[in-house]
Amino acid sequence: MAYAVKEIFYSLQGEGAQVGRPSVFCRFAGCNLWTGREEDRAAATCSFCDTDFRGVDGVNGGRYQSAAALGDAISSLWPSELPGTGWVICTGGEPLLQLDAALIEELHMRGFAVAIETNGTLLAPPGLDWICVSPKAGAPLIQRSGDELKVVFPQPEISLDELESLAFEHRFLQPMDGSNLSANTHAAVEYCLDHPVWRLSLQTHKILEIP
Repeated sequence: MAYAVKEIFYSLQGEGAQVGRPSVFCRFAGCNLWTGREEDRAAATCSFCDTDFRGVDGVNGGRYQSAAALGDAISSLWPSELPGTGWVICTGGEPLLQLDAALIEELHMRGFAVAIETNGTLLAPPGLDWICVSPKAGAPLIQRSGDELKVVFPQPEISLDELESLAFEHRFLQPMDGSNLSANTHAAVEYCLDHPVWRLSLQTHKILEIP
């Protein structure tokens, strides 16, 4: 299988349960909730996405013709002097449109634990080491278990009460970016205080101005 990848880079995880963790990010091109074109944003299922996942023209982006080739590209960015297991985050766009058992196996062979950040509309393949699901209003939630549930807040059409019953170890509310960020952050803080099963997630990579 060939893989269309927007970019691959090494940075710190900026949000959620793994915040601050050195990670290789593999951003797959394409999404099933928006084309990535601005002219299509208003009609998209998820119109608030702030990530460029269209095309393969980013840093280390391209069309990788095999799982081994993509595994090599990801592995090359992990500092060889770091002890222990490498950490790769497969993101997008929607990574589960492309991430498969062959790539997971190749990454494991290279000493990586494999994490995903997914919208939850597709079932995750076996073998993943960390599953972060970020549900989107108006989209079916198929992946209903994992390690981390991270909800961009507010999304009035999403019932947080219903999400609380799902099998996730960590639950986060992340204020929606944009012109209403301050108000959204205040509302998320208040909701977490009133519903302590939820924790606040901030996009620290934006605060720190790192990739």
